[in-house]
Amino acid sequence: MTVVHVPGKNAGSIMLYALSTCIWCKKAKELLDQLGVAYDYEYVDLLQGEQKQRAMDTVKKWNKACNFPTIIINGEKCIVGYQEEEIKKTLKL
Repeated sequence: MTVVHVPGKNAGSIMLYALSTCIWCKKAKELLDQLGVAYDYEYVDLLQGEQKQRAMDTVKKWNKACNFPTIIINGEKCIVGYQEEEIKKTLKL
């Protein structure tokens, strides 16, 4: 598994780092789908080797505790956990 792109309206660069077994990650993904925005996501737990290390290094850079979901917006803001209102506010939706 690598980065998957979900098409939609442009709300900036949105990258979701998630775990395939995490209910909060699933809810964050569903919210982005409901909002109809384009975003990319990656299931970190399904990666191996260098790909997994790269993803974890990126998550750690933004979120020292490495909690999921981790959403990085426009390379400027990081939202950790499922925070519906914060996500909508940041995306101005």
